[in-house]
Amino acid sequence: MLKKLNGNQKNFQKKLESILNARKLVQKNKSNIIKPIIKNVKKNGDKAIIRYEKKFSSLKIKKDNLKFSQKEINKIASSLDSSLKKSIDLAFKRIKDFHIKQKNLPFKIKDRYKNELSYTYSPIDRAGVYVPGGTASYPSTVLMNCVPAVVAGVKNIFLTTPTLGRDVNPAIIYAAKKCGVKEIYKTGGAQSIAAFAYGTKTFKKVDKIVGPGNAFVAAAKKEVFGDVGIDMIAGPSEVSIVADKYANPDWIASDLIAQAEHDVYAQSILITNNLNLIKKVNISIKKQLKNLPKKKIASQSLKNYGLAIYIKKLSDILDTINTIAPEHLELYIKDYKKMLTKIKNAGSIFLGKYSPEAIGDYLAGPNHVLPTSGSARFSSGLSVNDFLKRHSLIKITKTGIERLGSSVINLAQYENLDGHANSVKIRLKKEK
Repeated sequence: MLKKLNGNQKNFQKKLESILNARKLVQKNKSNIIKPIIKNVKKNGDKAIIRYEKKFSSLKIKKDNLKFSQKEINKIASSLDSSLKKSIDLAFKRIKDFHIKQKNLPFKIKDRYKNELSYTYSPIDRAGVYVPGGTASYPSTVLMNCVPAVVAGVKNIFLTTPTLGRDVNPAIIYAAKKCGVKEIYKTGGAQSIAAFAYGTKTFKKVDKIVGPGNAFVAAAKKEVFGDVGIDMIAGPSEVSIVADKYANPDWIASDLIAQAEHDVYAQSILITNNLNLIKKVNISIKKQLKNLPKKKIASQSLKNYGLAIYIKKLSDILDTINTIAPEHLELYIKDYKKMLTKIKNAGSIFLGKYSPEAIGDYLAGPNHVLPTSGSARFSSGLSVNDFLKRHSLIKITKTGIERLGSSVINLAQYENLDGHANSVKIRLKKEK
């Protein structure tokens, strides 16, 4: 089931990068498709949204049906099974408790001239959250995107999820209500991203858009960036599992399948120094797939993008991990502490055999919105700070400008910015 790669061969690095890049190429740039959609929504607002919802869902839609009423929200949320409510409540609490610890505190320093230099923070005013509603609907996505905003102090959180023509997911509505979401819209796609970016009669214009989506949603977020903030350009989900001879093959197989069932483009990778383990994991995958409701999706994902990488020395595995820069990394080895200190590129790292990636998806506490497709080389997962603006405060004393001014003048003149130099010179002259 998993394609085998030998990490000890000379051309291994080239082969690995080729496989990783092939997956990226599948997610082609959709800008030529979404640009007219964004332009139309920007110009025609709700009218354009209705047009695209009709086009993509073949439904008759009315202007007053683009948003859930408060009565609808209350009714739908109350219909959710009580056990699911408790699970969402628990996840909300754990995620919130963890994210509270992330808040950067303002600080102030004074230098030798009694100049005051400081940072302060303030939340953005409006956040727009996109929650997918295609092959599946995820209340966990609501929590992971909304809770950091709540903790940051964002007063106006708006959410959209494709529900027109589909059964409304009560768990999504309940989670949104739990997070204090102000308004919930019923649309999806690039048109909803444009609506958040520029506002319509129905949609509130926001300062930042967060949340995952398909390739068209990702392309739309990229296109509107600059007019509005975004969290990241996230691709299909992925996991890499490092395992040794002590690992349980059935557990590993279940974690690989768990990732694969997300999407046909999801990627599941096993990295090990034990060839026998690869054989056992492949056998277990075949067995477990038989009874999986999403067998078709998971099978295709594993067939096209699943990998089993054999590397003789565990110490040599580090280069491979840092090359892949996986969204999720499981260290299912006896001595993971030694390896952990040398890992540079990974979104979220799961330590030990009792830490499956699935628990991170729901309620461990850290955010599950993470960099994908190798972007963990330069970025991090969603956090409270993504919803905060940092302001620098500078207060210079008379002594300070007298002692520092000459150096500022020298630098400004070197850069041929005489106006800059003069703005300091004028302050060094004796006041009349």
